[in-house]
Amino acid sequence: MKLKSLVSIDQCSEEDILRILDSAAVFEANPDRVLMEGKVAASLFFEPSTRTRLSFETAVNRLGGRVIGFQDASTTSSSKGETLKDTILMVSNYADLIIMRHYLEGAARYASEVAGVPVINAGDGANQHPSQTLLDLYSIHKTQGRLTDLTITIVGDLKYGRTVHSLIVGLSHFRPSFHFVAPDELRMPDEQKNFCDAQGIPYAEHTEFTEDIINCSDILYMTRVQRERFTDPEEYERVKNVCILKRSMIGRSRDNLRILHPLPRVNEIARDVDDSPKAYFIQQARNGVFIRQAIICDVLGINHLI
Repeated sequence: MKLKSLVSIDQCSEEDILRILDSAAVFEANPDRVLMEGKVAASLFFEPSTRTRLSFETAVNRLGGRVIGFQDASTTSSSKGETLKDTILMVSNYADLIIMRHYLEGAARYASEVAGVPVINAGDGANQHPSQTLLDLYSIHKTQGRLTDLTITIVGDLKYGRTVHSLIVGLSHFRPSFHFVAPDELRMPDEQKNFCDAQGIPYAEHTEFTEDIINCSDILYMTRVQRERFTDPEEYERVKNVCILKRSMIGRSRDNLRILHPLPRVNEIARDVDDSPKAYFIQQARNGVFIRQAIICDVLGINHLI
């Protein structure tokens, strides 16, 4: 069944994921398709974004639709005390689709329950980021030729990283094995580890980021330590530089290794990695347009094959 709203990756079956990835490949081959003519998408970003917002808006424009919305909640009536419910109800009057990023966990699900139009979650706090997961899966499939039986090493902020939490669920259909690399303060939460246990997914936890771990990986998924998630600035300073990938660390890695990152990066990937053929994070961001075109058509019930 095609999705009405996309608020969490756990809504997506294996069939849903593969359908959306196949659609993204169609859009990559031909991204300019007038399929949203006469439709309006509302882009509501209560939290800062560059890649997610611009790639969604590019996706709408390439599909022939129009975009309304905001990228700074301080310019909206929410700064006057308007509730999220009222904002969503009002915007539902103006748009055929809502694309929303919010700082509160669960905000997207709530919006989908009150909105009169489909809602796509563009990130809610430290909770979920399903469109990022789908573009990550698309990137993994493009670089590996498959999604099944891969070893994925995830490095950095595993406590607050919504992209990481969503990726584990998205990959769970495809028999992955994981290495989780983080300082104790940012280790993977029990919820995600319990999920892996329940699904029979093997994983190992590490506090040291070593070449031995990299050398047994197919995908190295780097994440930044998110300053905005810390209430204690001193804790952030203690952990921000614990896991840094340098070019010298990938010299003996597998030929098929690819380095992904949801971006933005700070200093967790050294600049000397950028010109390595194993660095894929810029291409990964480009894939976001095609995946988001596929998601938009899916939730709106638009047949992109016509």
